[in-house]
Amino acid sequence: MQSLSGILVVSIEQAVAAPLCTARLANAGARVIKVERREGDFARNYDSTIKGESSYFTWLNQGKESIVLDFDRTEDRELLLAMIDQADVFVQNLKPDSLEKFKLDSVSLRKRNSNLITCDISGFGEDKKSKTYKAYDLIVQAESGLLGVSGVPEEPGRIGISICDIGAGITSYTAVLEGLIRKYRGFGGSSFKTSLFGVASEWMTVPLAQHEYGGRNIKPAGLKHPSIAPYGAFSTKDEDLIIISVQNEREWKIFCKNILENRKIAFDKKFSTNNMRVKNRIQLDRLIQSQFSEERSKYLKEKLEMSSIAFGEVNDLEGLANHFAMNRQLMRTSSDQEVFFPSNPLKRSFLDKVEEKQTPRAPLLGENTESIKNEFTKT
Repeated sequence: MQSLSGILVVSIEQAVAAPLCTARLANAGARVIKVERREGDFARNYDSTIKGESSYFTWLNQGKESIVLDFDRTEDRELLLAMIDQADVFVQNLKPDSLEKFKLDSVSLRKRNSNLITCDISGFGEDKKSKTYKAYDLIVQAESGLLGVSGVPEEPGRIGISICDIGAGITSYTAVLEGLIRKYRGFGGSSFKTSLFGVASEWMTVPLAQHEYGGRNIKPAGLKHPSIAPYGAFSTKDEDLIIISVQNEREWKIFCKNILENRKIAFDKKFSTNNMRVKNRIQLDRLIQSQFSEERSKYLKEKLEMSSIAFGEVNDLEGLANHFAMNRQLMRTSSDQEVFFPSNPLKRSFLDKVEEKQTPRAPLLGENTESIKNEFTKT
């Protein structure tokens, strides 16, 4: 039996953050009713690359039910309230205050249902200034300083996925699980709030702390680690890029002996500690690159593996698609077409084979409107 079987989640959601939160809840067995406006979640139209449908929407909405509601209509507001009366969880990521005029905000809903767990996701927060700003992933990457430490020295670069949205979605998922634990320990409902900026700024703790307490101004380092050396990408004789990572002094001595084939480098004062290696990174990287340029990728990787030095190839998407560690799961688009996406990384020991093989699909816009109305409308 799935962990959240019997849990009802109502979500007014769009794009990525809230849909990812509720996708994880659905994957754990919760029933998720997705409330959409007449034109639908705009992520439905982000792209059309998955057999004519959106990659984002297909990924984030498996197994959910879709109902279209217009909150300007009294009957639709009353229907939502009837759903909330029976719900365990309410999630929303609309612009702050947009639900207050309908009295459908989390505060109002929790007054109605004291056992309700609410989770509100915003861009920058809900204080007077923060709530006026629209926030999309790249904007939050920029405002939080993530762009300032990413990319190459000459030019900051976007992290190549919607990482702030994804981070806020997973953070919200953990919040809801915390709320469910509290509820079923007898403490009733609870309210959670998070923001894309809050998540991203917390992730920036280390570079910010190094700046404020160590006087360092961390800049984009390309394929190098700003605080550890050697840790970065080097090109082989056959022009492959291999990232190597040396995490401690024991590994450093092994690396010098087996990979650089020069024990003396390990005891050179310029490279004797990680701090010194970072300080003298340019000279160190030249030494390593000189050695790597003499050897082919296959031979180098064999030496690194035998020496238990961490390494990895810089893959493109084709490399990812064929990676030895890649696991996939069957998903279905709204029109019930099969696609094979990367699996949820969480493996559960308690599911039987039938449950593991269940393949729900993303819902058509408003597909469940009538059935949900019939279920929740009082007769």
